[in-house]
Amino acid sequence: MKEEPIEKTESEKELDMLWGEMDMLLRAEEIGLQVGNIGTNEASENPASHCKHDTIFNEEIGIYCRWCGWIATEIKYITPPFVDSERSGRKGSNGGANTPQFDGDLFNGSGNDSKAVWSHGTVWDLIPDIRQSLYPHQQEGFEFIWKNLDGSIDLAKIKRVGPPCEGGCIISHAPGTGKTRLTMVFLQTYLQVFPKCLPVIIAPANILLTWEDELRKWNIGIPFHNLNNADLSGKEYAINKIDWSGNQQHNKDTIRMMKLCSWYKEKSILLISYNLYEKLAGGKEHIEKNALGEVLRDKPGLLILDEGHTPRNHRSCIWKVLSESRTQKRILLSGTPFQNNFMELYNILCLMKPSFPDSIPQELKKFCQSRLMHDRQASKDVNWEPATSGNPADEKINQLKMLMTPFVNVHKGSILQKNLPGLRDCVLVLQPDGFQQQMLESIECSQNGLNFEHKLALVSVHPSLFLNCSLSEKEEAVIDKDRLEKLRPKPYGGVKTKFLMEFVKLCDAVDEKVLVFSQFIDTLCLIKEHLESTFNWSVGTEVLYMYGKVDQKQKQSLIHSFNDANSQAKVLLASIKACSEGINLTGASRVVLVDVVWNPSVERQAICRAYRLGQKRVVYTYHLLAQDTPEFTKYCKQAQKDRLSELVFSNKNAESDKVKSCGVEFEDKVLDIMLQHKNLKDMFAECLLQPKDRDLETGPLML
Repeated sequence: MKEEPIEKTESEKELDMLWGEMDMLLRAEEIGLQVGNIGTNEASENPASHCKHDTIFNEEIGIYCRWCGWIATEIKYITPPFVDSERSGRKGSNGGANTPQFDGDLFNGSGNDSKAVWSHGTVWDLIPDIRQSLYPHQQEGFEFIWKNLDGSIDLAKIKRVGPPCEGGCIISHAPGTGKTRLTMVFLQTYLQVFPKCLPVIIAPANILLTWEDELRKWNIGIPFHNLNNADLSGKEYAINKIDWSGNQQHNKDTIRMMKLCSWYKEKSILLISYNLYEKLAGGKEHIEKNALGEVLRDKPGLLILDEGHTPRNHRSCIWKVLSESRTQKRILLSGTPFQNNFMELYNILCLMKPSFPDSIPQELKKFCQSRLMHDRQASKDVNWEPATSGNPADEKINQLKMLMTPFVNVHKGSILQKNLPGLRDCVLVLQPDGFQQQMLESIECSQNGLNFEHKLALVSVHPSLFLNCSLSEKEEAVIDKDRLEKLRPKPYGGVKTKFLMEFVKLCDAVDEKVLVFSQFIDTLCLIKEHLESTFNWSVGTEVLYMYGKVDQKQKQSLIHSFNDANSQAKVLLASIKACSEGINLTGASRVVLVDVVWNPSVERQAICRAYRLGQKRVVYTYHLLAQDTPEFTKYCKQAQKDRLSELVFSNKNAESDKVKSCGVEFEDKVLDIMLQHKNLKDMFAECLLQPKDRDLETGPLML
């Protein structure tokens, strides 16, 4: 059993802090010195040469290193092994010979029974003293869910006869404020009243193991089955109901069917990812898969959509498949339900409450569609000019808000300000050197705005990343590829990589871990190479790397390692698309956003991986922008979307719930040293503290 670390005394903590500050000042003296490959002319080494490879198999990639991504054998060169087993001439329903037969129809019975087994007291009485363990906003949310799904918190008044009536709500609590904990308490009580309600939690794949961890941590006494997990616990109800004769192997569909049967026959919770739900519930490929899909569409009595903004595009397969669900009770969990436009919000509301389209006035529906077209036109503006000062029709937004109020519970996150040490947000506009500026100006504007944006984001980090882009003929003619290749191993060649190396050096001195987010794998890989060569660190030890294709179990292991105060991990490089939602990274107290995304909720979600309940330090966030590029205009566009979100999703108790700027000015010694150092201060063009508290469109940033 792992020993708990001994808690340090206050005097010991103060001594550690003083020694850390001394170390940071000593390292500040090294700023600008040649460390590792900084400022040298050495050719870049293969990043894989720094890694002690730990290879794993992935059926889409092949055999590759879980740490650095080096591919040992591509999947196209791997031939499936032959299985020497006696086969009958008759194939199973999914086209294979190894599909075990189930003992009868295991989905007959009284599943999804709406009758309650309690009839007195309130729902709070079901779990003694549980109310005191929840924050006030969680208590409010708990009652809100009960009232929306079943009309009351009074057990005697809860509807419990006849077919289940429609009930749905959105829990729009700020990221990091305990929506998972709230949901578990609700399920714990709901399954006592409706033990056969068959709840299903659908979430992004990378969050499912977090759900597993939380369910084990709080020990709510309810079994759960993760349909994405190919392993069996041995406790599945259906494991003895299947004929395993003939030494038949456990295939994926069989294991999933066993878990579904177990969930159906016992009081338990089913976990599944959006991608797998789409594949199974919408799949028509095989009879067996169709059977799985029929169960998922027809049987659940309660659907919980975590990160419920995920299926927001009505043209996406997952939105269409979820729309076909026959489940009447639905809960959407999202700290950021407003993502890009009102049409997406409308789609989310339709999933939450299938009858919503019948209740919304036609003019509001047209308003949502018109705003969609406006946003599409804005996103196609390749000149990236600032948006006009005109605001959308606030009256229509207020009408939509009033329509949503009965089934949307909002908490903006004031609980974080009250219970956490603090959050300090900062925008840094960095000045590229002459060569990097020349490369930025060489990017050709084209009709393909996404291509232009991709090149801009990469080259603003480091000029050598230009070579990772698809170049036009004009760009091919003006860039010096040899020079860019030689520049690649030099962090000082790019203004953002230069900032990161010096920043990480100082943070390490005061024992603070750094979380670095980027949209692009190429950017993260280059930063990884620079960290390895500059500090002689290793991937998997001091440097951790998470992106979309990392195995989910390995991703959870990386999260645990990063959050472990006794681990050697110092920096986590994370894809903002794959790692910005639903995971806990409170081991970090410094969050760096290397590039800018259009959707402000993505950045907010990313920051809240560190700034969430359980954080013990002040969290410092840094948005890096390159001067004289459209990145600042893009950041201003975020402010507009934030305003729309604030108009729609504001609590009725707005004054008490609103997250206001903290009156305490948190000192940032790391940034102060960098801003004042003679070798670095010229790198900073502008700096703005607490940027979202100001109107970014009224004037320039001030240092």
